[in-house]
Formats: sequence, C-alpha cells, structure tokens
Amino acid sequence: MLLLQNLGYTHPNKDVLFNGLNLVVNKQQKIALIGNNGAGKSTLLQLIAGILPPSSGLVSASSVPYYIPQHFGQFDDLTVAQALHIEGKMTALREILDGRATDAHMAALDDDWTIEERSQEALLYWGLAGLCFTQPMASLSGGQKTKVFLAGIAIHQPDLVLLDEPSNHLDTAGRQLLYHFIKTSPSTLLVVSHDRNLLNLLDSVCELSKRVLSMYGGNYEFYAEQKQVESNALSQDVKSREKALRKAREVEREAVERKQKLDARGKKNQDKAGLPTVMLNMMRNNAENSSARLKGIHAEKVGAISQELNELRKELPDTEKMKFGFDSSTLHKGKILLTAKDLNYSYGPRPLWREALNFQIQSGERLALRGLNGSGKTTLIKLLLGELQPTLGTMTRAENKAVFIDQDYSLLDNQLAVYEQAQQFNASGLQEHEVKIRLARFLFSKAYWDKPCGTLSGGEKMRLLLCCLMISNHAPDMIILDEPTNNLDIQNLEILTAALNDYHGTLIVVSHDEYFLKQMQVERTMRLE
Repeated sequence: MLLLQNLGYTHPNKDVLFNGLNLVVNKQQKIALIGNNGAGKSTLLQLIAGILPPSSGLVSASSVPYYIPQHFGQFDDLTVAQALHIEGKMTALREILDGRATDAHMAALDDDWTIEERSQEALLYWGLAGLCFTQPMASLSGGQKTKVFLAGIAIHQPDLVLLDEPSNHLDTAGRQLLYHFIKTSPSTLLVVSHDRNLLNLLDSVCELSKRVLSMYGGNYEFYAEQKQVESNALSQDVKSREKALRKAREVEREAVERKQKLDARGKKNQDKAGLPTVMLNMMRNNAENSSARLKGIHAEKVGAISQELNELRKELPDTEKMKFGFDSSTLHKGKILLTAKDLNYSYGPRPLWREALNFQIQSGERLALRGLNGSGKTTLIKLLLGELQPTLGTMTRAENKAVFIDQDYSLLDNQLAVYEQAQQFNASGLQEHEVKIRLARFLFSKAYWDKPCGTLSGGEKMRLLLCCLMISNHAPDMIILDEPTNNLDIQNLEILTAALNDYHGTLIVVSHDEYFLKQMQVERTMRLE
C-alpha cells in the first residue's frame, strides 16, 4: 500500500530535516504519526502526498493518496466544488442532463453519474447540509473547511488517506463524527494528531524523533505505557550513573589524600635519614610521577562515567528536565470569586443565551466551559474578566488576579526577545542569571534568549508564558484557557498538563479535548446554549 525507502528531505536553506526514513504501511492499516513540533510530520505527509519532492530516497504508494492539510488558507480563492476537485464533473453532469452532452462532457464525467448525490450525502453527514458547492471557501470557518475536506473522502473513496491534525478546528459534535469515521473507514489511514482520544482509535503509533521512524504496535495508550517503561529504565540508568560518579569521585579523593599522607610520611623519614640530595630529588620525582599516574587513572575513570551520564541525560524526555513551581494563590480555597445573577449579553436585539446564566465560581475550583461554536464562550470569558459589562443581570467579582491565555498567547509581546519578555514578568527583582536559569528550566537555552517571541512556535510560546507566570512574584488567583490544546504537540501538552496540575488556583478551561479535561481533573462543567 505505502513504502518509504531511505527517504530524506532537506530544506531549501540546506538544513537537513530527516534522512534515511523507512516505513511499510499495509492495506487498511490505521497509523498515528506523532512527534515533537519541528520533527517533520507535516512535511512527511506532503512528501507522501506528492506535494513536495524528496531530497533522497523513494515514496511508493499503490494508489493516489487523499491528503487533508492542517491549514486551508491556500484554498480561500476557490469554491467548495473546486477545492474538492469535483467542479468539472458537476458541470459536465448538469450540461448532459440539460441536453448538451458532448464527448468532452462525457469524458469529464467519466460515468460518475452519482457524483452530485454522493457529494450532497457526504456534506450532510458532516453537518454541512445546504452548503452550496459554488460558495467560496474563504467564507467558511476553520471547522467547516475541515469538514468539507473530510466529506471529500466519501466523495472520492480513496484507498489511502493522509490526515494532518483533523480535529483541530472541530467542536465536540464534529469530533464525534470524526471518531466514528476513523473507527469505520475501510481506507488505509496515516494520521498526524495530538488528540489522544483520536490516537487511541488507531492500530499503531509511528514516532518521528531524532530523524528516525519508530513503530509501536497498539494504540496511543499502549505507546505511552511503552515510553513510560523506557523512560523509567532510562531514569534508573541516570540515577545509577550519578551514584557511580559520586562513588568514583569519592574514591579519587580518598586515594589522593592517602597518597599525600604517605608522601608526607616518606619525606619526613627521608629527611631524618640524611640521604644525599641527588637521591632525595630522585625519590621526590618518583613520588610526583606516581601521584600524577594515580590522578590520571582516577580522572580517566571519572571522565568516562561523566561522559556516559551526560549522554544518558540527553536521552531524557524534556518534561523530566523541566522544573515547575507556581507560587500559591493568596486566596483561601472556597472563597467566592464570581457570582452571576440572571446574566445575559446582547450584540443585537436578542440576548445571546436562551436562558439567563446563574452561577458562582469559587477559589481553587476547576471548571470546563463547553458549548458549540457561536454559543458565546468568548463573550462569557470577557464578562468574567470584566472586559464586557452585562446587558442584563449582574456579575459580581471579588478582588482577584486573573490571567487569560488565549490561542494566540497575546500576553506575550511578539516584538520582544525571549529574555526581555521574561523580564517583563520579573516583579520580584530576580537577578539576570536567576531569570536565565528559569528560562533554561523551560528549555530556553542561550540560543533562544535573543530570539523575538514572534518567531516561536505555539508550543514554545506556551512554555514561555508558563515560565513568565512562574517568574512573576505571585501566582494568579485564576487562569482561564481558551482551547489550550490546539496546535500543541504531545510533548508540549504533557508540559502544560504537568504545569497546570502543579497550580492550585482557580482554573477555567474552554476545550473540546475530553482527554485533556480528564487530565486537568475538571470538577464541574458549564454548558452554554
């Protein structure tokens, strides 16, 4: 079905992304392709789809792949029919049915007499009933664009489907349809995703890391268990080498001290014996040479163990290298922070919510804010933050420090360098080296300190913002997150999860990611209709 042989890709600037990749995908196999941001997952899909040419090696597929990209801006100038590559057939069908059959029309239709009916049924399945095929793609939301291309699978019925983050723009209902498709599709699937619920529906996991493809039989949970076993073994090896290094240094110190005592005693005895100067110099040289040899032997052993330890530490997952530590919120758990009474908001003559909202939010609570796209989640967040005032009812706020982390990480200034941005949050007056130590804990090495924030990936911006919050003098009393799992790879999702589980203030999360909400130990859900 699909074969990759010694596949390599080099960027136009001559940077090698990966080289020597090998993979065999069998018919009807369903594989998750995972890896950190920047590993080359999307590029690999584009190579398989034939959009990019490989720099080396071979891609061989038994049929033309159907590819759904992560971003759709390149299709904005097209109609729905053009984006789906059905405009020619639809036009030919209409001309033939109107009595204007020509050889060109018949060739264009290629006996696909059900194209219109099949296309409408496909759009209906994905909740796009009534969508006109002549409608511009630019007029659709991100979720609608995704569904258009997903509908194309039923229209074209490909044997091999490549999906790049297909759940990113889908709401809960859309994700459920996607999950059903994944489970029931007879096609061979290769899926890039960070949606753990989706990944658990796939047969195998293929990890792209350090320019190597590693296959794990089983779904994501099986993969995660295997990686945890590997990580535990690696951590044990690191601890063992650390212990061996401490022991080697202790032995080295004891040997040097023992030799120094023996040399001092020998010198004292030599002085008493009244030996000739030539003999004393010879004995002194022998003692110094013996000490140097002893130091060399121990230094070589210590150096070898130290080198092994450094190599092992490089293999540790980045999440294990990181240090979290939110300061505690100054508010006691259970304090009422927000009270909404008969709350509603209007952008026009009609209120946004069918029924007025009545609720309280307490300090230390973990709350999920749910609702379909357009149900007013963003408006409610602005009301919670005091950026909007209610049209109807009241919103009472206790004094608290709240932080809103949106999908664009707009708390960060894209013009500032990473170090400059960290200093903006340095309310406690940490010294320069202390700020840089904290940046390093969040995987921002010296190479990052002068980089503009605008050049960082979504995962890097998330890590920088978490680092900045921990640099600030006090943890916020409340953190509100808007779809925090969108566009984050699994590594950065794990980092975000670990950091937020170390936070003890109030947490409000807007998310369609059930797996993430479960990890966040959400206690209550508020649904907007």
